Amino acid sequence: MTRVIRVAAAQMGPTQRANSRTDTLARLVVLLEKSAAAGATLVVFPELAFTTFFPRWLLEETDVDGFCEPAMPNPQIQPLFDRALALGIGFSIGYGERTAENLRYNSAILVAPDGSILGKYRKIHLPGSVEPRPDSRFQQLEKRYFEYGDLGFPMFPAPQAWHNGKLGMLICNDRRWPEAWRELALQGTEMVLIGYNSAAYDPNGGTTEDAGLRHFHSQLVAQANAYMNACWAITTAKAGNEDGSGLIGGSCIVDPNGRIVAEASTLEDEVVVADCDLDACNQGRDKMFNFAQHRRPQHYGRITGQVGVI
Repeated sequence: MTRVIRVAAAQMGPTQRANSRTDTLARLVVLLEKSAAAGATLVVFPELAFTTFFPRWLLEETDVDGFCEPAMPNPQIQPLFDRALALGIGFSIGYGERTAENLRYNSAILVAPDGSILGKYRKIHLPGSVEPRPDSRFQQLEKRYFEYGDLGFPMFPAPQAWHNGKLGMLICNDRRWPEAWRELALQGTEMVLIGYNSAAYDPNGGTTEDAGLRHFHSQLVAQANAYMNACWAITTAKAGNEDGSGLIGGSCIVDPNGRIVAEASTLEDEVVVADCDLDACNQGRDKMFNFAQHRRPQHYGRITGQVGVI
């Protein structure tokens, strides 16, 4: 092992709608401290980590803004940044972003151990619907509350503290779309950081999906795409019974061969740690998935040329 980063997936148990931002931030700081105590220098937090998963509710616009951050960091969030800097540990974290133009995005940022923000990603594959489903106890209204991400799939060059690695971020539903992973891999991304809040039921209605199937699919897409793109995948969940709605958990760390090397065992706040050698990506990239030798993009036009099935 030559370019090893010790990474922590900081799974969160449920965050109820009634929980204060102060209490939730305190939990995040504890997870950060446990990660640092385990020797990690990079922590991956879940999607929308500062709040409950509010897109399950039909809300007034003014209420939605209360779940979003007008800047990152901001005075409420600054203690997390301060503690991370004091510990010399970096992190990625998901949050609801509200811009100066009053646009909202489901976003994540990557913060280096020196406290600098390396980059931002805005979720592109928004699930659910704009209009609520009649007679449904829980909704999936990300399309109603958020704009589609407009930053593409950027790769973020990491500092020497992370061996000048090449990092990328995805958010929840993005991990189910192979195009997102391939966009990152074509930039040489060696590690994909993913936060999610996945329901333990079919969030789009119906009874064909249960917690077991959702958990299986969550880990399947991480394993398959890590293998096919020869990269590490760090997937971090919010888990448990949140406002009466189940979240699957299943946080895990997957190596470039698609093997789970560490995973959560609870539906509570839990830190999962693994040593990730970025040079392990070379096995796939020099052989089976040597893109320069084997890709044939002249035959892939449908991927970008159409949306629905023709």
